[in-house]
Amino acid sequence: MISVPPARAFRRLAPTQAAGRDNMRQLINLRWLAVAGQLATVLIVRHGMGVALPLAPMLLVIAALVALNVVSTIGLRRRRDVSNAEVLAALLLDVAALTALLYWSGGATNPFVSLYLLQVVLGAVLLDIWSSWILVAVTSGCFVFLVQAHRRLELPARLKIGLFDLYIIGALVAFTLVAVLLVLFVTRINANLRARDARLADLRQHAAEEDHIVRMGLLASGAAHELGTPLATVSVIANDWAKDDRLMRDAHLAEEVREMQRALVRCKAIVGGILHSAGEARGENPTITSLHHFLRDACAEWRQRNPGVAMAADLAVGTDIRIIADIALRQVLWNVFDNAKEAGATCVRVTAACEDGTIAIDIADDGPGFAPDMLADFGRPYATTKTGTGGLGLFLVVNVMRKLGGQASARNQSGGGALIALRLPLSALELPPGEEDRD
Repeated sequence: MISVPPARAFRRLAPTQAAGRDNMRQLINLRWLAVAGQLATVLIVRHGMGVALPLAPMLLVIAALVALNVVSTIGLRRRRDVSNAEVLAALLLDVAALTALLYWSGGATNPFVSLYLLQVVLGAVLLDIWSSWILVAVTSGCFVFLVQAHRRLELPARLKIGLFDLYIIGALVAFTLVAVLLVLFVTRINANLRARDARLADLRQHAAEEDHIVRMGLLASGAAHELGTPLATVSVIANDWAKDDRLMRDAHLAEEVREMQRALVRCKAIVGGILHSAGEARGENPTITSLHHFLRDACAEWRQRNPGVAMAADLAVGTDIRIIADIALRQVLWNVFDNAKEAGATCVRVTAACEDGTIAIDIADDGPGFAPDMLADFGRPYATTKTGTGGLGLFLVVNVMRKLGGQASARNQSGGGALIALRLPLSALELPPGEEDRD
């Protein structure tokens, strides 16, 4: 039985927050494209087409967008989440900038007024429903404002080929621009949303697995409490038998009584370990040891209980790496060993190393290895087979490793047999500051 260690406090970014941050990054990138397009359009219309545009206020608006983008980029690097209100504010600022540029270039008669639709579509994709309607109301109000108030464009004589024709040409350019930007941006936003959904699905899966573990832990704890009384009763009876001279004169019966007493001691230790693990993985008086001795003792104790399986251990970890002997990790190792034995392995090889603050433990066996479907379902509950290791034990291994901040993976060896790789940060076992003084 594997105990469930207390959850570590991970600073994990929530899926919705991560999506908001990614979407804000896409808005910043889109704004850079808008700045480049606006600057090019203003210069082409002013100097290429000879249309009198007020360069000073229009360039000031573009410069303000550049400053906004620089500030937004710096702020995004320092923040881990972006709220709906912040995305709405960013879109409203873009609407304000577009309104200012259109005001100085013909208002509602400018075919680029259709760019408001780009902001509305982005709002519908990125924002909550109420925020989207706010954006619709603001853009509609801006359109009405531009109908009533704007700076009239004075076209040179050579461009007066017909205002309707010129408007159609501008509308075509605006339509193409909006279509291209929508395809570029919305496809990226959809990718962000799919990534968010994948993260949500992963979190839901983890929550379901952890709930399953909690239920198993409660069941094991309850069973341990219930077993305490009958075990105590049997222990008293076995001790009485050991004091009975009539039984002890029979060498065979005497040996069986002693064997029963040893088994009862072992059962009490198992029950005590379950109750101890159900409370706190390290207990009130944790054992301080070295990483090398911890792994060596875990392998030696399992080998002593399973004499029919050979074990080779190559523990290339320093004897000076001081850790707290975590019962959860020891049970993870034993569970992997047990699965190898149950799969029919006759030899288990353990290789351990510590590098860059990570403990790497590879456990290989000479059994039949994993079936393809077992590898695909590795770590899922009740995934088991008669010919390979797996099932509930490996499900607990994967989840306990995740709780400790590490991970477990499995593969088949080219020469036959299975290999399970455990990776764990050393910080999950290292001594807290000041605790070594109490060693």
